[in-house]
Amino acid sequence: MKKKIVFVIRDLGYGGAQRQLITLAKNLDKEKFIVTVIFFYADGLLQKDLEDNNIEIVCLEKRERWDIFRFFWRFFGHLQRIQPDWLHGYLSESNLLTIFLKPFFPSTFIFWGIRDSNISFDSYDWLDRLIFELECLLSRFVDLIIVNSHAGQAYHLSHGFPANKMVVIPNGIDTERFQLDLEAGLVVRTEWGILKDTILIGLVGRLDPMKDHPTFLKAAALLCKEREDVRFVCVGTGSQSYGQELYQLAKELGINEKVIWVGGRADMPAIYNALDITCSSSGYGEGFSNVIGEAMACGVPCVVTNVGDSAWIIGDTGVVVPPSNPEALKTGITSLINVISSEDYSPSHIRQRIISDFSVFNLSLKTQNALLSKSLS
Repeated sequence: MKKKIVFVIRDLGYGGAQRQLITLAKNLDKEKFIVTVIFFYADGLLQKDLEDNNIEIVCLEKRERWDIFRFFWRFFGHLQRIQPDWLHGYLSESNLLTIFLKPFFPSTFIFWGIRDSNISFDSYDWLDRLIFELECLLSRFVDLIIVNSHAGQAYHLSHGFPANKMVVIPNGIDTERFQLDLEAGLVVRTEWGILKDTILIGLVGRLDPMKDHPTFLKAAALLCKEREDVRFVCVGTGSQSYGQELYQLAKELGINEKVIWVGGRADMPAIYNALDITCSSSGYGEGFSNVIGEAMACGVPCVVTNVGDSAWIIGDTGVVVPPSNPEALKTGITSLINVISSEDYSPSHIRQRIISDFSVFNLSLKTQNALLSKSLS
């Protein structure tokens, strides 16, 4: 008999956790699992991918933060209809919601998905801190906690999460979608007015303090003092006010004409192929960076800060620098520019690292085994 699994997430907008949930939902064994994805807020740009793969989706049409009782009742009704064997939360809000429902569905196994590490609440409000504290308190009642990074596991263990209920399963990168495509990259470079001999360095990620765009921009300014053949691009959406702060910083640094600002894009494989180097300047909180894995699958070398599992992901295919250090980031980018044409940094070598260790097949197989083994224990 097929097992019914319900994934729960806040929304289906562009985001690393959302993309990983969709990737997993699409690749679970259809002979063993019936998959439903329930999400809080409508108009997610990624939900079409699930619809195209005949996966049931349910939007709870949450109106705003404090729309609680109507929202909870709708959720409860859908679970009564589905009667899932497994209920799998993705991220903090969803995790808490699943554990509050456990008394009503005693035979359903509750799984949590943890996607971050070393959280800093300075840039978030009191509710985010409260949700995390509740997660720490209630984590002992969960059946299984799946963490996507070793750094995330260590951080949550230090905050009281139970070691015997945690397992690390790295993200899976869709290497069929993310692969070398120089023609697609050339189209994007032409769109942006980037000449063939110009070195294009990109930061892909939402406009969020965790991603530390200021360090990237300051490193870019330092590099521009040494080279004329570099341009920079920031791809991602986020807070409009924070975005304005970053635009102003680029202007103050004198590099506003050297930086291209791009919102959310659906053609991410082409975006990566347009880059000569991908940069991850995260200062904290990163677990397993999808961006690094996707860029590498496209054969693009990466310079990353030593945050989360970033250093482990790139292995010997890129450069690791300390976080929040523009000079170190500039030096790392320069060192990679100097060796980018060597065999050790060839696109095929970089891509093979992802195929071997972080494939979608590995993600789905490890997740299936974890779910089934926990259910049988």
